[in-house]
Amino acid sequence: MRILVLGGDGYLGWPTAMYLSKKGHDVAVADNFVRRQYDFELGAESLVPIASLQQRIKTWKDVTGLHMDLYVGDLTDARFVHRMVGEFKPDTIVHYAEQRSAPYSMIDQEHAVYTQTNNVVGTLNVIYAIAELNPNIHLVKLGSMGEYGTPNIDIEEGYLEIEHNGRKDILPYPKQPGSFYHLSKVHDSHNILFACKNFGLRATDLNQGIVYGVQTDETVLHPDLATRFDYDGIFGTVLNRFCIEAVLGHPLTVYGLGEQRRGILDIRDTVRCIEIASENPAQAGEFRVFNQFTEEFSIKELAELVAKTYPGEAHVELSEDPRTEELTHYYRAINTNLLDLGLVPHLLSDTLIESMFGVIEKYQSRVNWDVIRTSVNWRRTRNPLYSNEK
Repeated sequence: MRILVLGGDGYLGWPTAMYLSKKGHDVAVADNFVRRQYDFELGAESLVPIASLQQRIKTWKDVTGLHMDLYVGDLTDARFVHRMVGEFKPDTIVHYAEQRSAPYSMIDQEHAVYTQTNNVVGTLNVIYAIAELNPNIHLVKLGSMGEYGTPNIDIEEGYLEIEHNGRKDILPYPKQPGSFYHLSKVHDSHNILFACKNFGLRATDLNQGIVYGVQTDETVLHPDLATRFDYDGIFGTVLNRFCIEAVLGHPLTVYGLGEQRRGILDIRDTVRCIEIASENPAQAGEFRVFNQFTEEFSIKELAELVAKTYPGEAHVELSEDPRTEELTHYYRAINTNLLDLGLVPHLLSDTLIESMFGVIEKYQSRVNWDVIRTSVNWRRTRNPLYSNEK
C-alpha cells in the first residue's frame, strides 16, 4: 500500500514509518517539526540524541535501500494538506500529528487553546482532503484511552449498548476526558464519526494506552534511526521516567496514591497495531474503534516493578497529584479487537526494563535534572497574555 504517516518525526511516527517501509509499503512522512520546538520552549530534549528527519530518511535509504517521501508543512494549513494528499495519493493515512501531552495542554490558557486548535483543525483538514480527493482512503487515527476517563463501569471499544425507557441502541461510549489535550481527542473522534456518516469515509480510531520503550528492530539498525526517549514531566512517558529516575538515584515520583490504573503497551506493539489496522481497513462509512493496549497496571505497580528490577538502590516517593482525578478508581477496559486481528503482544518484563537501564546509563550525561518533575497544576488558571505572572 501507499501509506502517509503524519507526524513522522515523532516518538511513534518515525518507528512506525520505518516498520511499514520494511514491510514493503510505499511510505511518505510529513511533519512541521514543532515537537522539536517544544524542547526549546521547555528546556528539555530527548535523552537519546536524534538526527534530523532529513538525515533519518537518508540513513534509512543507505541502510535498507528503501525510499521515503518527505512533506514539510502544518496540518492547520488546508492547502498544504490538500496538495500533499493529492500528490502522494495514499491508500492509508496514519495520523500521529497532534500535540500529545496532557500536561502541556494544562500549562495555561495559551497552551490549552493552542492544543485544541492545532489538533482539531489539523484533523478537520485531513478529513476534508480525504473527502474531496478520495473517500476510499483509510484514516488510521491515534486516539487515547484517556478519552474515556475512569468510569465506574467496564470500558468498551468505542461503543456501548444502551437500554432506556424500553428501547435499545448502540451509541458512542460516553467520554470523560481529564485534560484539554484529551478533550481535543474526543472532539476529533466526534468529527471523524460524523465525517464517516456524512461523507462515507472509512476510519479506525486507535485509543492508545501509555507506550513504553525506545527500541524496535528498525531503530537499532543505526544511531541516526533512533527515536525519542522523553523523561521530563511534560512529555515523558511514565515508565521511561521511572527508569531514568532509578538510574540517576532520584526517587521514583508517583502522583497521589499511585492507584490510578492505566493500559500500557510496548512500542513494538504500537507499530504492529498500525500495520494490523492498515491491512484490515474499515468499511466505507464505518468509524471503527480499537482500544490499543496490552496490559493494565497501577502507576505505583509500575514504579515498584522498576525499583525491584534496578540492580542499585531505588525507592518510590509519593507526591501531591497535580491532576484533577480520582486517587483510586475502578478500571477495566476491553481490548479484544486487535487481538482478534492477530496482535501477539510483547508483555512487560524485567528483561525489557533492564535493557532500558542500559540505554539510560549510556546517555545519562544528557539528563536535565530540572525538568524531571512536572510544574504544571491542573487547578491553576493562568493567562500569560493578561497577567503579570511570568
